[in-house]
Amino acid sequence: MKGSRLKVRFCTNESQKSRAELVGQLRRLGFDISEGEVTAPAPAACQILKERGLRPYLLIHDGVRSEFDQIDTSNPNCVVIADAGESFSYQNMNNAFQVLMELENPVLISLGKGRYYKETSGLMLDVGPYMKALEYACGIKAEVVGKPSPEFFKSALQAIGVEAHQLLSM
Repeated sequence: MKGSRLKVRFCTNESQKSRAELVGQLRRLGFDISEGEVTAPAPAACQILKERGLRPYLLIHDGVRSEFDQIDTSNPNCVVIADAGESFSYQNMNNAFQVLMELENPVLISLGKGRYYKETSGLMLDVGPYMKALEYACGIKAEVVGKPSPEFFKSALQAIGVEAHQLLSM
């Protein structure tokens, strides 16, 4: 595929693993891919945070925390929520709630809005129910970064210099 003239971008809604980990898995499967060819919710959220000068309270999975290493998290003025797994404790949810309630213009950024997903151990709650709880409690609407957000897919197209109308019809 690298030898063809096709422009390819790998898009994922994965919010428990960093791009480095995903790329490592794909390389082991035989894909010739770099981190720069992967569009994922965490880096997309980081771009938004940088553009708007936001400092998040992070309610995320430890596996994706490295994506936020260059982001200032002191004195939070927004909340970023993802599939945090075991970190979805009452205390962490309440901390996110308190940050949002103390802000004049609260900003909640969610790295998805799935209801649940399947693991080998069974069905697991995804980020959506937790996002909805914060929306309800705070009377706000989250900004979804990742699938199914159209902006997420537009950012992938923008990264390879393609407009939506230029895509091949299937």
